[in-house]
Amino acid sequence: MGGALEQLESVVRDRLAAGDANASYVASLAAKGRGKIAQKLGEEAVETVIAALTEDDAALAGEAADLIFHLTVLLAERGLGWADIAAELGRRHGTSGHAEKAARPQ
Repeated sequence: MGGALEQLESVVRDRLAAGDANASYVASLAAKGRGKIAQKLGEEAVETVIAALTEDDAALAGEAADLIFHLTVLLAERGLGWADIAAELGRRHGTSGHAEKAARPQ
């Protein structure tokens, strides 16, 4: 999975850098601004939940892929990547989910 995410991140970063909204969905989405990217991510999250509750595994996998794609775009637009997410997950490893949530600032 890591290789697929690295490849996706690389393509997304290249398309953001090129900025050709006519040739790239990533660039056209980014040209609409961070709010639009976040909105699209939210839509994909809802579609993933619906697929989880009402559709088959193939549909869920497809929606999950769309969700991860749009999350990758948002992260890259913010200058973050999957290495940053992996580091945060590593930091949390070995900590109870309840304890980690309780330690967050209110």
